[in-house]
Amino acid sequence: MNNQKIFFYLNGKFIKGNELGISPFDRGFLFADGVYETIRWHNGKLFRLEEHFERLKRSLSGLKINIDNFGELNKAINKLVEINSFDEKHLLIYLQITRGDFFPRQHFFPPPDVNPTVFISATPFKPKEEELKEGIKVILLDDLRWGRCDIKSTMLLPNIMAIQEAYEQQAGEAILVKEGSITEGTHTNFFAVKDGKLYTHPLSNSILSGITRQVICEICSDNKIPFVENEIEANKLKSFDECMITGTISEVTPVVQVDDWKVGNGKPGPITLKLQKILCEMIAA
Repeated sequence: MNNQKIFFYLNGKFIKGNELGISPFDRGFLFADGVYETIRWHNGKLFRLEEHFERLKRSLSGLKINIDNFGELNKAINKLVEINSFDEKHLLIYLQITRGDFFPRQHFFPPPDVNPTVFISATPFKPKEEELKEGIKVILLDDLRWGRCDIKSTMLLPNIMAIQEAYEQQAGEAILVKEGSITEGTHTNFFAVKDGKLYTHPLSNSILSGITRQVICEICSDNKIPFVENEIEANKLKSFDECMITGTISEVTPVVQVDDWKVGNGKPGPITLKLQKILCEMIAA
């Protein structure tokens, strides 16, 4: 997609791609000193905006970045979609906030009068229908990330290296393992089913509190699907009947292969498909 004619939001202004510019002294560029959110837009509606903003506030608080104009951010997102006149019904809203632009480069925080940099983009996308229907292969890798994975930080190099390794092995995601237990994917949460019960890693500093993960918990409660937040030992994963990943883009994607072995019968399982169907209906509602 050519971004030169698309409008973006940067620090209070709507600017075309060919006119965008961010200082090389922005701390997001120098240090990955920032946070982000990716929000689903479907048929004129932002899905779970309030939950995304609450998580954004937690991430900002964790990094001690001060910003409170969330009402303006909401208006900016809607205005951005409006002025771009997108025909597509599926959009991804990307929102990034860094600590701002300060010279000279220094590791400690700049003075409090330095304003954060706020950037928003809106991008059309198509759900990966084949993956949703047929499922994907994933690989297991050591979790080498920092200790505050509950913050949605732009510091994503370990995630990038892991998903690249998955790509090179013709897999759709890398599932990370820490001290023998599965934490999450590089950009998704991980779930597994055994004897009709759904398992996932409990909330902690080791995983991101996914918005789709939260919705899945609600769906389980509303539909009386047994649900347990408990660590899944990687060496026992073969004993589970179904596996899946969840996320804003991934929705509920079945996992039918892990490394070189098939999950269950190698096809999406019934609980995975039920959760997928209910979530799809919620997004479209």
